[in-house]
Amino acid sequence: MNNNKSLKGGDSVSIDAEKLQQELLNMGFGGYANSLSARQMESLSALCDTLLPSIDVADEDVVDSSLSNFYRTSASMAATPQRVGGLISERMRHPRIWLMKVCLWLLSTCIGTLILCGRHSFSTRFPYVHSFARLPPHKRQQITLSWSLSFFFHLRTLFLAIKLLTLLVFFTQVDEKNENLSWKAIGYTGPDPDFRKKPRTPLKIVPLISKDEELKCKGDADHHNHNDQSLLFGPLYRGLIDIKLPTNFLAESLQQFGFPVSVNSPKTAIANPSMVIQCDAVVVGSGSGGGVIAGVLAKAGYKVLVLEKGNYCARTNLSLLEGPSMDQMYLNGGLTGTHDLGIVVLAGSTVGGGSAINWSASIQTPKHVISEWSNQCELEFFDSKLYREAMDIVCERMGVQSGIDEEGFNNEILRRGCEETGYNVKTIPRNSTSDHYCGWCGFGCKDGRKKGTAETWLMDLVDSGNGAILPGCEVIKVLQKKRNGRKTATGVAFEFDSRRGKEMCFVESKVTIVACGALSTPALLTRSGLKNPNIGRNLHLHPVTMAWGYFPDNSEWPNKEKRSYEGGIMTAMSSVFHDSGYGAVIQTPSLHPGMFSVLMPWTSGLDIKKRMTRFSRTTHIFALARDRGSGTVKSPSSITYQMEDLDEMNLQKGLGKILRILAAAGAEEIGTHHCRGKTLNVKKVSSNEFERFVKEESSRPLRDLSTPICSAHQMGSCRMGVDPKKSAVNPMGETWEVEGLFVADASVFPTALGVNPMVTVQAIAYCTAQSVLEVLRRKKSRS
Repeated sequence: MNNNKSLKGGDSVSIDAEKLQQELLNMGFGGYANSLSARQMESLSALCDTLLPSIDVADEDVVDSSLSNFYRTSASMAATPQRVGGLISERMRHPRIWLMKVCLWLLSTCIGTLILCGRHSFSTRFPYVHSFARLPPHKRQQITLSWSLSFFFHLRTLFLAIKLLTLLVFFTQVDEKNENLSWKAIGYTGPDPDFRKKPRTPLKIVPLISKDEELKCKGDADHHNHNDQSLLFGPLYRGLIDIKLPTNFLAESLQQFGFPVSVNSPKTAIANPSMVIQCDAVVVGSGSGGGVIAGVLAKAGYKVLVLEKGNYCARTNLSLLEGPSMDQMYLNGGLTGTHDLGIVVLAGSTVGGGSAINWSASIQTPKHVISEWSNQCELEFFDSKLYREAMDIVCERMGVQSGIDEEGFNNEILRRGCEETGYNVKTIPRNSTSDHYCGWCGFGCKDGRKKGTAETWLMDLVDSGNGAILPGCEVIKVLQKKRNGRKTATGVAFEFDSRRGKEMCFVESKVTIVACGALSTPALLTRSGLKNPNIGRNLHLHPVTMAWGYFPDNSEWPNKEKRSYEGGIMTAMSSVFHDSGYGAVIQTPSLHPGMFSVLMPWTSGLDIKKRMTRFSRTTHIFALARDRGSGTVKSPSSITYQMEDLDEMNLQKGLGKILRILAAAGAEEIGTHHCRGKTLNVKKVSSNEFERFVKEESSRPLRDLSTPICSAHQMGSCRMGVDPKKSAVNPMGETWEVEGLFVADASVFPTALGVNPMVTVQAIAYCTAQSVLEVLRRKKSRS
């Protein structure tokens, strides 16, 4: 099918939808088989085209051809519905995905459309009630907008889900040149232009190729030193093992690292593993917790095997493209949410975990939190010399510093707005160099100047010669035996995709450390038979809400060359604190076109496209609450959460503060993400009108799905304590039920932290590592 559109009095735009579909389905969130029925796809296509329709524009409105192309391209012209169908069919792991499929089928029928759409489904044409796809565009728009404001919770959920998927896919999908048809129109460069010029080298895992092959890959390079290899293969090249090798070769590779291995006939049953690996310690997860503990144990001389569910994304095989990066480096491709979709949850799932994709903020545990944890929670070690030393050690290892050579667009605005209003503002320490002016850190570090665990602690593991990393492994359960009447961890069983299909392996270890994050750790412990009722409870999410301000190119300030997606992501912060220690911090996010579009209010197809054309000069600032509210997590696809009144109040206060900061910094227009989409032109209103707008927008409810809430910090789901009735692990990080089984990630936080958690996770993991070392030394001395 060819869709040829002509601009009024201008150039023609020819869009071959079938060709685009073939090119785009293999990029970004593509590649997933679409199993939706023809009727479901008819409804989905109509919904996608309602959110992003083809809009006829006149010459006097749009003179740039890229803008004309953008306005005239509908979602279906770019093959977006097919890609969304693939995500719904294969990628999304949400307990209510079935409901979305049912709704899509209902919308393909007249009766179903009447039920879901009400009076808007009526027509003067026979049969007088039509399916959603047969309704005229203006009626479909009215229906979709009514869902966003509906009294019925399920209709609001349906709107949010379809909006999230459609906009995220449309603005992140790329063609064979790694470009998106909207990017030029909205002022987005795609990947970092400097990074884009560098040749990409496919990652090879060096221990598994011959020296001749290694030299061949390196071309005619004169020097074959460690740094050359690191640049070519990634800094961890000497410690990675390809899990997809034939079993005998895999066993041989493990033996080269010093791990005793026995090979059996290939089996999938957990009682008959295809291979058994022996080590001193097995670490499940490679993020800020697992990476630290693995590095410390390996440097102390113990054999450590790290199992990581995600893949290794080295500097050499990063794309810095939003869609592909989220799909490859984030848990569930970034499509994780609470049961009611009230909070969108982002978590890392790659070698390095969250430290590989976070925004560099490296803030030590606040003093009031240390006081609370040591006094009220009776965890005295948080106020100990060991913990203070641990914070200093991990900060030194990450190269944490507070210098900034040049501040980016968003942080420059936050700092100036705070100074103009008299609000407190301070510089955020970062685990990157002062000249690290990069807005793409959420998609991996392009040059290694952000010191996540893959650049630090996991390097200690590799350099020690005592450890190895197996990416692409999913741990099924912790193995246990009863000794002296008490369960003792003896290792783990993990599953992986081999050339023969699914295979099961055992790791036999003296100690077992689980560090797969607050969303995945509880599920693993539960699958392993642990019964402590605190496992999976007390989940804190640091809920986040945002406001935005628009600064046109012709503004006197900031510099007209600066763009919202460039520069250090977090360098400035303010706060809204109470005496209780529960308040909110004010910081800036990294928003590339996909996430930007998902957060922005949708009131019509034309409105969202206009908002997107302002993308590169629209700054966002968010409020993050230290939450008293909590939830439960059974698995990453089964999360419930309840925000408390105090949390909502703190976020509302934060929103009011942000709107004032944006106005004081010189924004021409400001607004929030509330679904009604109200905005205010600051330059054209009186002070009374401004105050009324701020009061109205900052007092709206936040718990009714009317405003997107996000979370990038998950913690507390296996909290530490002194009482097994109120906690899941003891002060040493060991589970109350199973001896030799330790937890070393953000799930052990006793309460919400209130600031970016990387330093706190690493400091706790460092202390837990000292406890594990004592256990290993005792076992060694006994043997």
